[in-house]
Amino acid sequence: MEGWKEWKDRMRVSAGSEYRSILLPFHLSILFAAAVSCSDGRTPLVVYSPHGRDLLLLAERTFETLYPDVDLRWLDMGSQDVLDRVRSERVNPQADVWFGGPSSLFQRAAEDSLLVPYRPSWAALTHERGHGPNDLYFAAYETPAVIAYNSDALSDSDAPRDWEDVLDPRWRGELVIRDPIASGTMRAIFGMVVQRSLRATGDTAAGFRWLRRLDAQTREYVFNPAMLHQKLIRREGVLTLWDLPDILVERSKGQPFGFRLPTSGTPVIQDGIALIRGGRTPEVAKRFIEWVGSPEGQLLAAREVFRLPVRLDLPHDSLPDWVSTVRAALVVEPMDWELLGREGAGWMTYWDRHVRGRGARQ
Repeated sequence: MEGWKEWKDRMRVSAGSEYRSILLPFHLSILFAAAVSCSDGRTPLVVYSPHGRDLLLLAERTFETLYPDVDLRWLDMGSQDVLDRVRSERVNPQADVWFGGPSSLFQRAAEDSLLVPYRPSWAALTHERGHGPNDLYFAAYETPAVIAYNSDALSDSDAPRDWEDVLDPRWRGELVIRDPIASGTMRAIFGMVVQRSLRATGDTAAGFRWLRRLDAQTREYVFNPAMLHQKLIRREGVLTLWDLPDILVERSKGQPFGFRLPTSGTPVIQDGIALIRGGRTPEVAKRFIEWVGSPEGQLLAAREVFRLPVRLDLPHDSLPDWVSTVRAALVVEPMDWELLGREGAGWMTYWDRHVRGRGARQ
């Protein structure tokens, strides 16, 4: 089998050219466009986001209470799908704000001139690692990747503690994983594996071998987070790799989910927010970005939907206990997000063509 380098040289895949959004049926796009065109007199603010219904409903209700003249409308989709959709709408943008996703995808949007600079007032109160070039995007939250499991099926002591433990033969056929083609979280995890290989050997081959072993453990790659949750609940697999906030939200609803912060380190996604070039209501969009990063917005997201705040000035006693627990156990993987932004699309295409479904054959 040819390796990544040979395949890359042969294919010459340009970033983003291989992916087309498949998660949103065409009729849904038409209905959404029709809804955006309607008006009840309020100013529409359209947000594309992978953050999920819980956070987006919370944002909608809270922001509209603060600004009754605004009608916040959101569309929930994978972060790769947001990028693909914003690209496809370049000539006639339909959204004002991109809310959520890893910096590697925002970087690609910035390179394609899809974003407009805006430096929010809270930018200086966050880590530099969450600042995009030329003020084109900023992190709103930090999102660690975790190993999650059905806590009715596994005890905490039995659950894998690190990435390598997931490859133990006992877990063969016990993993269900979100399809990584549309998922920024899964791209970050797979990117971590490939970058570890590059640091250790100077080549990606060991990383893709690891991903083939993971593929052999995987029972199914699922279409969206809701399906992932249901399969874990029904024990159609007892393990997954996913993002911490989603697992904590589902656990707060009574679902039997536990998690591990990998002991060797884990990608911590700088979950971005940005103005979309050509958005119809840029001033209202700026108000929304200001609210997301405000103390009130950050604390609300931490308390209600388990988002790890990006602000460094929030009083410790105002934060929920889970934040301190996670920060104490979190080992941050040294990720090269710019490299992931440049090479991630090609890595994922190679994985899709040469690794997916082939692990069991090795």
